[in-house]
Amino acid sequence: MKRSSIGTWAFNIGPYESQPIPFETVGQRLAEMGFDGLELGGFNGYPNPHLLREKEQRDDLKVRMQDWGLGFSGLAADLWSQHLIDTDDPKDYLDEFRLNADFAVDLGIRGIRVDSVQPPTILETMDYDVAFNRLVEAWRICANEAADRGLYMTWEIEPGFAFNKPSDILRILDAIPDKNFGVMYDTCHGQMIAVVGARQPGTKEVLKGGQLEFIDKLSGRINHIHLIDSDNTCHKDANGDDETSAHPPFGDGFVDFDQIVPRLAKETISHDWWTIDLCFYPDAWNVTARCKSALDDLIAKYG
Repeated sequence: MKRSSIGTWAFNIGPYESQPIPFETVGQRLAEMGFDGLELGGFNGYPNPHLLREKEQRDDLKVRMQDWGLGFSGLAADLWSQHLIDTDDPKDYLDEFRLNADFAVDLGIRGIRVDSVQPPTILETMDYDVAFNRLVEAWRICANEAADRGLYMTWEIEPGFAFNKPSDILRILDAIPDKNFGVMYDTCHGQMIAVVGARQPGTKEVLKGGQLEFIDKLSGRINHIHLIDSDNTCHKDANGDDETSAHPPFGDGFVDFDQIVPRLAKETISHDWWTIDLCFYPDAWNVTARCKSALDDLIAKYG
């Protein structure tokens, strides 16, 4: 049976950035709702390697999680202040990745999330192959070092970051065949990439078979799953421009979960977590219980 989790970034960025829901409140409430765990967004006041520098502090967090009856389904590392594609020296990025990887190990977290950091518009201002090679070279190092620590590395593919076309994603996977590296499949991002083609530079690239075709192309390299709906729109940034996928609650969009979830359930993944992602949803805290019920139904049917 799959275990249920939710990404805590839903409660400390976007609409909650200036007034995050206290992490203690989040843990206690998720436990009351019957979640099996949480996926830690390690930034903006929530536990992270800079806030909890000492192993004793990290051990205390593990005790609190045990008291709540919750596990960690993964770590979303704060790498957004670093440079990856737009520099020929990834040292700072790699150093920050290592800090977060060590933090994950100390907390008993098995998976660490990454993205390509820079927005897709960067490919309009620099050579594609230079950008591609910089990313691949850095991520090969990260994947190897994650493996050395007993972690798997998962790339959250989404329209808000560079290399957001299906062919881009497959090319990067081919260039990093490491079994320790794969993609996080988020049903909202999958819709926006494969069906809508959101924020894709140049010629839009969508798939006739939609998300099912996309999953088939990625099969064997999916190593983490996020479940949430999509209304075929992007979240807007402070200027009103498209940023990344909107994450409306289950039932408020167009994703056919009864088609997609059984297909995802066939993927061989090294863990049993299914995670809700309400990133940027303006009322995430108040719809969490509703989403937990929807996830429970999907687990009962397909998990």
